[in-house]
Amino acid sequence: MQKYFIAPEQFGEQHIQITGSDAHHIVNVMRAKPGATVIVSDGASREAKAMIERCENGAVEARIVELLAADREPAVLVSVAQSLPKGDKMELIIQKCTEIGAARFIPFVSERTIVQYDQKKEAKRLERWGKIAKEAAEQSHRNRVPAIDSTVSWKALTEHYSEYDLVLLCYEDEVGTLLRDVLEPFHRTFHSKAQQSQQEARILVIIGPEGGFSLREVEAAVEAGARCVSLGRRILRAETAGMAACTCIMYQFGELGGV
Repeated sequence: MQKYFIAPEQFGEQHIQITGSDAHHIVNVMRAKPGATVIVSDGASREAKAMIERCENGAVEARIVELLAADREPAVLVSVAQSLPKGDKMELIIQKCTEIGAARFIPFVSERTIVQYDQKKEAKRLERWGKIAKEAAEQSHRNRVPAIDSTVSWKALTEHYSEYDLVLLCYEDEVGTLLRDVLEPFHRTFHSKAQQSQQEARILVIIGPEGGFSLREVEAAVEAGARCVSLGRRILRAETAGMAACTCIMYQFGELGGV
């Protein structure tokens, strides 16, 4: 069943209204008629199955048939900080990591970032990325659409480490510490604390550009509190590393058939 995210004010007690591109998708792409059902979410706490009653004037009105439990979000909040990759690779990263369960994306510029960052295009870029995250969240039946931050500098990124319980720097030249070596003890420790506090673990995963991190950046990250980890013996592409790291984390926290 197709899912759509709507603004909280469009979510009434008995009826919901869908407008804009979502209404266009329902009418012109899905070819839905009155009587068809869809799933709607306000992106926060309310989700419901709704039956379409009217499609007119560019809007779709539906009646709430059943309230649903909003319980598809992971028990761990993973933020993916990605140095801007070439071409449209960031779109792929956002799409696939959203499906896997990432809660936030933080694009940044580092020493070896190949892309020439143009601040004038930031608003258009964020709009495009936000649309991709929303569509991926709908396709995977997430309860929330991941947040996407404005692009920051490497130094600005390190200043946000304190917001997380664990910061992981995925570094291709790291040979001593595998990701699992850090995740397993962290999960055990945090799981025992979470049972009392009901808090979700907050993990930041940092992925470098096509050319990797400089030694100076790695040293600065570790000094600021990051754990330098390896994703294995094979070198992953910039657009693959974040997906692999997210998958490992979700598995460790039991979100992908794990423990």
